[in-house]
Amino acid sequence: MKKKITIILTIVFILTSIYCIYKIFIWHKDNLHIKNLTNNIINESIKENIEVDENNKNEFIDFNKLLNENNDTKGWIQVNNTNINYPIVQYKNNDYYLTHSFDKKYTDAGWIFLDYRNNIDDFDKNTIIYGHARLDKTMFGTLKNVLKKDWYTNTDNHIIKLYTLNEYTEWQVFSVYHIETEDYYITTEFKNDEFKEFIKTLKNRSIYNFNVEVNENDKILTLSTCHLTNEKIVLHAKLIKKEIID
Repeated sequence: MKKKITIILTIVFILTSIYCIYKIFIWHKDNLHIKNLTNNIINESIKENIEVDENNKNEFIDFNKLLNENNDTKGWIQVNNTNINYPIVQYKNNDYYLTHSFDKKYTDAGWIFLDYRNNIDDFDKNTIIYGHARLDKTMFGTLKNVLKKDWYTNTDNHIIKLYTLNEYTEWQVFSVYHIETEDYYITTEFKNDEFKEFIKTLKNRSIYNFNVEVNENDKILTLSTCHLTNEKIVLHAKLIKKEIID
């Protein structure tokens, strides 16, 4: 009996080791794929440099190239003092880009994507963008930076830049926090005074006071990523600037 148990445990150990090695191989393979893909996208799609030129925002990103590579392209997002500088995609559900990259190849790294319920051409009351918190700091792997004191104290970080195919927008951060996984903060439709209560809840959750007034007439941008086992890191910002791109 002892011999059988030993054999079984040995087999389990070997199979577990093989599985772990396989997962590590896949993780490294995904990291390399995402790194190369991101570098190619940035090199080919950003015409000038990463700093926005106030006189020619329409020449900053080549959306025609992005659309040729992926017709799900909806915009581009930048968050200061993070590695978040990516094109945004959108599919008919919130599952596809959890396991597919910008070139639509299967990968555990996924991509940065817009909630399927949102319309980026006419922002909803709450527009939501998701991404995996990758350990190699790609995708939303550095969104956790927004919880750090030094990120908060630099007010330049409080402006999120979001480009769509037709507009350039800026969003003022008013809340950052981590919370157990839930559906409340990703609500997109509101009735009567629900949005006012929604805003109040989001502001009260923030670990910092951004001293930003938000009311029922505002539109909100929400960034969300996983944290630990069953938590999310969340950032909320309100729309403060919107310019048509010729």
